[in-house]
Order: sequence, then C-alpha cells, then structure tokens
Amino acid sequence: MIQDYVPVLLHVLVAVGFATVTLGLNILVGRRGPRNSNKDASYECGVIPEVGKQPRFSVKFYLVAMLFILFDIEIVFMYPWAVAFTETVKQHGQLILGSMFVFVTVLLFGYIYAIKKGALDWSR
Repeated sequence: MIQDYVPVLLHVLVAVGFATVTLGLNILVGRRGPRNSNKDASYECGVIPEVGKQPRFSVKFYLVAMLFILFDIEIVFMYPWAVAFTETVKQHGQLILGSMFVFVTVLLFGYIYAIKKGALDWSR
C-alpha cells in the first residue's frame, strides 16, 4: 500500500527541490550590479508606465469576450460529439443528428440576436 505513494512522494520532492535550488541560485547570481530606480522600474514594452488610475475598459470588450466564450463552448461540445459518436450516428442517425441540429439552431438564433443587438459592433 505505501509503495503506491513512493512515485508521488518522489515527484513532490523533486518539485520542491527544483524550486528551492532555482530560488537559491536566483538570490546568489541575480543580485549583481548596482540597483537604481531605472533598473527597478517596471517595463511596459518600451512605453513609460503611467502612474495613476487604470483606464476603464468598455463594456463592449466584456460582451465580445462572453460571446467568444459562449461560441467556444459550442465547439467544445461539438468536437467530442463528432469524434466519439460516429458509431452511434450510424445506428441512431436521425435522433442524434436531430438533437445536434436543434443545438446548433438555438446557438444560431443567439448569434443572430447578438448581431441584431449590435453586440459585435465595436464602433458603437
């Protein structure tokens, strides 16, 4: 029974040992050279970081993100259905394909509704 946990214990010991050695080497090697405010400043892709409050994101950003997640989840459901149920589709084709057709139709109506409401229009 205890022999079953030896690989897990070994894995934990290797992970903790690697983290400890990496942090130790960082402390020993990484702190060379004089420190100044330019070295300690955050680097924002060559742009001087702004001090102050963060700019507000538009609600459109979040709407598009939620719509992306919705239609991304659609693919997450459809891909395994198409791969795993090929044999089942051959046996019960009408029922399985009909249920997927209803699923895609509901999502299509949701997509059309989002377009009609202007949820994907960034210029508004």
